[in-house]
Amino acid sequence: MLGRENLDAVLLNAQHNFAWLTGGGSNGVDLSRDNGIASLLVARNGRRFVLANVIEIDRMLAEEISADDFEAVSYPWQEEKSVATLILEKAGSVLKPGSLIGSDMPIGDAAPIVENRISACRYQLTEEELERFRSLGRDAGVALGHVIGKLTPGETELQISEKMRHELALGGMSSVVTLVAADERIKKFRHPVPTENTWRKTLLIVTCAKRAGLIASLSRMVCVGEVPDELKMRTDAAAYVNAKMLNATVAGAKGADVYAAAASAYAERGFADEINRHHQGGAAGYKTREWVAHPASAEVVHYDQAFAWNPSITGTKIEETCIATEGGIDVITTSPDFPRIASVVDGREYFSPGIITI
Repeated sequence: MLGRENLDAVLLNAQHNFAWLTGGGSNGVDLSRDNGIASLLVARNGRRFVLANVIEIDRMLAEEISADDFEAVSYPWQEEKSVATLILEKAGSVLKPGSLIGSDMPIGDAAPIVENRISACRYQLTEEELERFRSLGRDAGVALGHVIGKLTPGETELQISEKMRHELALGGMSSVVTLVAADERIKKFRHPVPTENTWRKTLLIVTCAKRAGLIASLSRMVCVGEVPDELKMRTDAAAYVNAKMLNATVAGAKGADVYAAAASAYAERGFADEINRHHQGGAAGYKTREWVAHPASAEVVHYDQAFAWNPSITGTKIEETCIATEGGIDVITTSPDFPRIASVVDGREYFSPGIITI
C-alpha cells in the first residue's frame, strides 16, 4: 500500500488499526474516541516503531506490544499537549529527512489521510486472525445462548442488556453494540437501544461482541410459548434472504452483487420494500462493518474475509458472522442447541438461527 501511494511511512493511531497491526493489542484508554494513546509507525523499508508519551510507553511495552517488534519513541506529555503536530515530528525524526508520511487520523493538515487504503489491508484475515475470530464467534454464540437461558418474562430491556454484557465479560468480550427490543418495539425500530420497556411475549437481542480488536455480530429471537404464525413466516423469509446473501458471498463478487441477491430474495418472499428499511450488513473484522453492501457498492469479496449480514423484516431479524472460504461459507457465531432454519439456494443448504421458545 505504501508503495502504491508513494508514501515512505504511515502512522496508525486509530484503536482498530492498533489492534489489527499488533495482533489484538490495545491502545485504548478513553473509549469515547477513535484515537488511541499510542501510535504505530510503519516505514516502507520495514522498520516499525511505537510512539507514546512518558505516561503510556512503559505499559505499552510491558502489556500490549513487544520491544522486539517495535522500536520505542517517547516524549513528554506536556509537549504532546502543546504541539499539535508533535507525533508527526517525532515520526520524521526516525526516518530519512523529507520522508512522506501518511496517517489514519488527522494531524492538522500535515499528513495525507489514507484510512481508506489501510482498511483494504485489513480485509483478508491471516491464519492467526482466522483462529482468533472463530474462537470469538464461538464464544459469543455460546454466551448469547447462556443469556437466553437465564431470562425471565417481566424483565426490562435494560436488565436483559446488562445480563448480556455480563455474560460476554465472563469470556473476555465486550459488547460494542447492545440492542434489545421487547414485543411491539421490535416492529417499531431497527436499532432498538434498550429501555425500561418490559418483555412479555417476543424478544430480539443483538450484540456486536469484541475481543482482541475483532468484532462478531449476532442477533437472536426469543418467544414465550408458541411462536405466532405471522412471526414464523416472516422469520423464515428473512432466513431465505440470509441464505441468498451467503450464497452470493464468493470471492470476486461485489457488494452490489450481494445486495442484488438480497433484493431479489425479499421480492421472492413478498417483502420487496423491507430492504429499504435497514441496511443488510457487510464486511466485518476490526470494525462492526468495514463496508456495507448497497446498490452501487464496488467493494470486492475476498476469501478469508469476514462478513456479518443482517437481513430484517418488520418484527424479526437474522444476523450471524461468517467467513468466506474457498470451500464455502463458514458461520462462526452459531449458538449450540439453538433452533435453525434451513434454506436451499442453488442446491446448497444454508442455516440461519430460528426462534427459540421458553
